[in-house]
Amino acid sequence: MKTKKVLGAVGLILLGIIFGTILVSGFGWVRPGLADIRLGASTPPVNLNADANSFSQAFIEVAEKVTPSIVQISVVSTGAENPHKDLFFFPFKDFDMPKEQMGSGSGIIISSDGYILTNNHVVEKATKVTVGFNDKRTLDAKVIGTDPLTDLAVIKVSADNLPSAFLGDSDKLKVGQWVMAIGNPMSLSSTVTAGIVSALNRGQLNLIRDRQGYGVENFIQTDAAINPGNSGGALVDLSGAVIGVNSAIATQTGTYIGYGFAIPINLAKAVAKDLIANGKVSRGYIGVQIREVDEALAKSLGLEGPRGVIVDGIVEGGAAANADVKRGDVILQVDDRTVNKPNELQGYIAAKTSGTKVKLTIYRDGKELERTVTLKAREDSKNLAVSEEKIDKKEDKVAVEAANIEEIGLSVKNLSSKEKSEYKVDNGIIITGVKTLSAAQQQGLGKDILILKADRKDVKSVKDFESIIKNKKGSAILLEVSDKDGNSRFVGIEIPN
Repeated sequence: MKTKKVLGAVGLILLGIIFGTILVSGFGWVRPGLADIRLGASTPPVNLNADANSFSQAFIEVAEKVTPSIVQISVVSTGAENPHKDLFFFPFKDFDMPKEQMGSGSGIIISSDGYILTNNHVVEKATKVTVGFNDKRTLDAKVIGTDPLTDLAVIKVSADNLPSAFLGDSDKLKVGQWVMAIGNPMSLSSTVTAGIVSALNRGQLNLIRDRQGYGVENFIQTDAAINPGNSGGALVDLSGAVIGVNSAIATQTGTYIGYGFAIPINLAKAVAKDLIANGKVSRGYIGVQIREVDEALAKSLGLEGPRGVIVDGIVEGGAAANADVKRGDVILQVDDRTVNKPNELQGYIAAKTSGTKVKLTIYRDGKELERTVTLKAREDSKNLAVSEEKIDKKEDKVAVEAANIEEIGLSVKNLSSKEKSEYKVDNGIIITGVKTLSAAQQQGLGKDILILKADRKDVKSVKDFESIIKNKKGSAILLEVSDKDGNSRFVGIEIPN
């Protein structure tokens, strides 16, 4: 009897132990309460130091403080083409567009009383402009003025006490500096992305051009993600200062793949002030056609290495012509600011109004000279009546002399009187062929281009040209060339021994 009681007690104890174990461990049969659930490790793998935390906090504060100054712009436009469709990125694509279009972009509040800076292509041909603010308000806006040559515009809403952005100094930017892009890409309001300044003074992108082929392209390049809808938004540094106006992306798909471009804020400020004061830009121009100096051209000019921009053409009666700037001069500096690319000079001058004086440092015939140029307003191109000279239809009596200049890969011949009349020149020889991968081809020379001067001497015949080439072996030669439209330029070519 006692044994049975003992066995019963032991059995109850064992049953209690088993039941308790089940309650504690669950064995997957009993769900734990929310308070008992523990997910992930108990500590982060890395403890950020004070510098890392401070760096992260800078982005947080910039996003928080600057975002209220960035607005969303909605536009209704009419016309056969939608001006907003693809001007934001390149290469351009062609689509069939209905007559009335809706577009969107971004803008930067630049004054507390309602002036907003954006891109020209955002509001171009707009019939209705609406602005959406960070506090969810929506107001109609009026276009104050546009500047297609810089792709900038100013609009205005009737409001007070708006949170205007701080406009910084884009001249102090450095490649590698952290920046943030703030805007409304793909209609996603208040989007912030980060990256670095990838390059400065980017030009020759052919994003901005008027009917005469002129445009001011002096972009800040960044890898901060920029997408359609970011147009007119802000590129800011880590102090929250706006240093650029987002304008374009490099893409083949229409969306971000790595590079974006912004208009420097120093240029934008000058344009915005002019637009607010006058409704248009009274920009000053030097009146020159310029091109970058490469190594061969520098050598032919006697420069110590490629630097500056060469003056290929002078506008008759323009500012440069009145200040004794000549074709073939190399502009090294403007107001003690070094310029090595055409868009660097253009970008600086574009921020100046007509009547402003600038100092040019130029290189001419082995000497550095200074010229003070008073900028003039740009005159619209006028159609000039050109009298058509009668061409003698008799057989051309001029002997056609031709030659192959193997040293530089050129085939040339003398000009006939008919060709002189067609090109409107008195002297020169014409290129009849260019050898593939030759020095001539690398400098952009091609068939039917005239060689007017070599080594600053008039070229009257192939014989003249051969003689000059022979005397320049082992060095570089400066050529003045021209096409059928009368567009002339200087070319430097190295002549091997």
